[in-house]
Amino acid sequence: MTDNLGQPRWMTAPKTAAVFDALEAEGGPDCARFVGGCVRNALVGRPVDDLDIATTLTPDRVQAALKAAGLRSVPTGLEHGTITAISDHTPHEITTLRRDVSTDGRRATVAFTDDWTLDAQRRDFTLNALYARRDGAILDPTGRGVEDARAGRIVFVGDPEARLREDHLRNLRFFRFYAWFGKAPPDPAAVAACAAQREGVKTLAAERLSKEMLKLLAADDPRPAVRLMAETGVAEAVLGFEPRLGRFEALVEIETELLFEADPVLRLAALSSDDQLAAGRLAERLRLSNADRDRVVAALSPTPVLKSWMSPREIRREVYRSGQAVFRDRARLAWAASPRTATTMQWRGLIALAEGWTAPALPLSGQDVMNAGVPKGPMVGEVMREVEEWWVDNDFIDDKLSVIEKLKAVAQGMVY
Repeated sequence: MTDNLGQPRWMTAPKTAAVFDALEAEGGPDCARFVGGCVRNALVGRPVDDLDIATTLTPDRVQAALKAAGLRSVPTGLEHGTITAISDHTPHEITTLRRDVSTDGRRATVAFTDDWTLDAQRRDFTLNALYARRDGAILDPTGRGVEDARAGRIVFVGDPEARLREDHLRNLRFFRFYAWFGKAPPDPAAVAACAAQREGVKTLAAERLSKEMLKLLAADDPRPAVRLMAETGVAEAVLGFEPRLGRFEALVEIETELLFEADPVLRLAALSSDDQLAAGRLAERLRLSNADRDRVVAALSPTPVLKSWMSPREIRREVYRSGQAVFRDRARLAWAASPRTATTMQWRGLIALAEGWTAPALPLSGQDVMNAGVPKGPMVGEVMREVEEWWVDNDFIDDKLSVIEKLKAVAQGMVY
C-alpha cells in the first residue's frame, strides 16, 4: 500500500495550488511534487513551515510557467536549478530534479534530469529524500525513507563517506537532524563516517557552520547529539576546542525543567570555557552576528561571581551594572555550573527577582552637578560617577534630597 499524507491544509491552500497549476499547465500532471522537509515533517507530525517543490521542468520552463500564470518568480539559485515562486506573498521554492556531476566538499556542479530516483540519490538522508504528489501519495525512491522517518533513524542515502565528501556540511547536518528527529540509536555507519571525515568540516565557510550549529542547539533536547559530536571529534572541529559538556547538559536540563524556551545562543556559550578571549575567538570563528557575539562574551564574564545565595541588594546592584539580560544569562550559566543540590529554589528566586525589578534612573543631572559648584567639563562626569557609586551602594536610595547632600559633599571635596 502506498503511504499517503492525506491532504493537509498547507498542501491544498489556494496559493500553493496556484503554483502547482502553473507548473502542470507547462509540464503536465505529476511534473511537480512536494519534497524534503515538508513531506518529512507531515509524516512525523511536525509543523510544516517551508514548502519546497521538485519538478522535472528545467528552470527556464519554470520561469515561463510562472509568468504565464501571472506569478512572480525570483531566480534564487539558478545555477542549481532553484526558482522561488511568490504566490499570495508566500515563497515556494521550486528546484529542478538534478544529479551531481562533480563536488569538492563545499559546492557541487549539477546536471538537470527528469529522473526522480537520480534526484533522490544526491540528497543527504533517507528521511529527506521523500516526495509527495498533490493528492498526498508519497514517493520513496530509496525504499526506506518513510520507515526511517517514523523510526527516528538518520541514515545517509547510499555510502555515508561518499555523501560527506560531496558536502562536508552534511557532517554537522547529521547531528542536527539527530537532535531534532532522532529516536533510535544513531546509525553506526553514519557515526563512523562523520568521525572519519571530521577534518573536512574545517574547510566550510563560518556562516554555514554557525547557521547549522545554532539550528542544532535550538532542538528541544540536543544533549545526545552534542555528546555524540564530542565523541566523534566533530564538535572540536567546529568549535576549535573540546566542548564543556557538563555545564551545557545542565543548562538544557534547567531549561527543560522550568519550561524555559530553548536558547541556542546561550547554549553555545555554555559549551565554551569561562574565558572571554576564548569566547571572542569562538564568535569570530563562527562569524556570529555582533549582537550574538556581544551576548556570548558578556555571558562568560568571570566577575563578579554569581552565587545562589546572593542577597536582594546584591542582585539589584549587579542587575543595574550589567543589565537585566546579561545578568539573566550569567545567572543561568552559573546555575548550570553549580552542584545540583537543593539550591534550585534559590536560583529560581534569584532570577525571578532580577527579572521582576526595574532599575531606576539616577536622580541626578549634569545641571545639578554644575549647580553644586562643579565647573563644566570632565569633572562633572567624575562627580556623577562617584555619587552614582554611593547611590548604588545604598540600594538606590529614593530620596533626591539625600542624593543632593551627597553631591555637595563630593563636589566640595573635588573643587576645594
